[in-house]
Amino acid sequence: MPIIPNWVAASECAKSFASQWPDTEPGGTIIGFDTQGIRFTHCGGLESLSTCKEFSADSVVRFASLTKHVFAAMVLRNAHLISLNDRLGVHLPELQSPLADVTVGRALDMSGGLPDVRECLTLLGLSVYTETKKGPLLDFLFSLTRLNFDAGTDVSYSNTGYRLVEAALERKGLTFDAFVQSEIAQPLGIFLKAPEVWIDPVKGLVPGYFKDDENWQLSAAGLHISAAGSLAGSGNDLAVWLQHLLANNDRDTGLLAALSATRYMADGRPSGYGLGLRWSDLAGRNFVGHGGSHPGYKSYFLLDPEAGTGIVVVSNRDDTNSYKLALNTMSALTGLPLPETNCTLPDGLYATETGPYWIELKNGIATYLDAEETLYDDGDGWFSSRSASSPLRLHWTGSALEGEAGYVQRRFLPVNPATVPDDLNGHWVAGQYGAQFEIKDGMVTMGIGPTRRRMPLMALGNDRFLFTLNDGPWRKRICLHRLTRGKVELVLSRSRIMEYALAS
Repeated sequence: MPIIPNWVAASECAKSFASQWPDTEPGGTIIGFDTQGIRFTHCGGLESLSTCKEFSADSVVRFASLTKHVFAAMVLRNAHLISLNDRLGVHLPELQSPLADVTVGRALDMSGGLPDVRECLTLLGLSVYTETKKGPLLDFLFSLTRLNFDAGTDVSYSNTGYRLVEAALERKGLTFDAFVQSEIAQPLGIFLKAPEVWIDPVKGLVPGYFKDDENWQLSAAGLHISAAGSLAGSGNDLAVWLQHLLANNDRDTGLLAALSATRYMADGRPSGYGLGLRWSDLAGRNFVGHGGSHPGYKSYFLLDPEAGTGIVVVSNRDDTNSYKLALNTMSALTGLPLPETNCTLPDGLYATETGPYWIELKNGIATYLDAEETLYDDGDGWFSSRSASSPLRLHWTGSALEGEAGYVQRRFLPVNPATVPDDLNGHWVAGQYGAQFEIKDGMVTMGIGPTRRRMPLMALGNDRFLFTLNDGPWRKRICLHRLTRGKVELVLSRSRIMEYALAS
């Protein structure tokens, strides 16, 4: 039965959320629309703590990973130059196996196992603020010889596939911003811009903010911004583009369907992540969208292709739960109930018997390899993340958590207190990259000079240890996994390949 959109209820829901952004703090906007136009706009907070100007639907922000589906559209538009079935190595011969053997499609649908560049840099001791450039980052990727997992066997979020495919298109003379300007911004009469570095001037761009203790801080990032997350624009600009996708006409007929088409794992199982888009559901009805997160910026959009409606959320504050705002507003619009949480899985820290895989449960939130997801009640004692990019489905057996983390069967056992062994002490180096850290008396020390940090190790058993690294707006819990007597790897959700050897 067709759903009649309840724009009044959706508007009231969005208004309630927007009112929670105080008029003295950073804020955002929530927009509801269909193919005929904007149905409501609610804003709150400020676009700048310096000028005290109110946030509006025309405030320009960084969309971050919302960019992905736009870049995927560029790839589809140039299928005569690059195919989803092509090996990356065909277009980037410097790539080594197994990275070179990952297909373009798997590079874009998160099933390629490609290590995320930003998290690799974190594991080498580089801060979010450290400047990195396009060429050296590609050279770094060309040096890698490991994947997070065999392509097609799992799904884990990574921006690297988009960076590599963008580099392949640039070698054919095609740049992402030129595509955005000629194929989207100019034809639709909107402002969109894809800068390559954080300090590139973008007309009208408002600052992003994160809270450090009690004070708001200006955000910044040094990583060269690839087409995985470079796009900037306003909430209104984004809504116009999404209206165009929903209208399904002109030269982009079928584009939304192509971007959101079901992708498959190597064993034939369907994945919920498409080409820069991910599926969500409410009471069995499917919606498609994507989120974005840069330091100081959060965004999300959610579309109902069947009804031709959509919700946009953009914000210049790091603590915005943009997915929750979009999903709750869509729930009000459709009258469909939100999924139940009611998680009864016991809180605690768990790890697999071997390997670097750990998970922590706390108040219905699961943190797996430092990726945080809310768990929802699937019935019969099962709880899942309902996340296309970080899928989890678990139940409690009475002695262990069992189920799937990603697309892999896992059994997590409660972690018992243990001590850090003395034979882990020493100077550890990743010689190829000039990275190093020290372990002594249960502490790991990274950095140089005033950036030197000492962090306690927590033993998980069987040669696995956790430590917490604070970096600006980020708090990263890293697993140190001993592979052999003289070799360890550092592991985060998006990067599971960085190895260090014990210096003699």
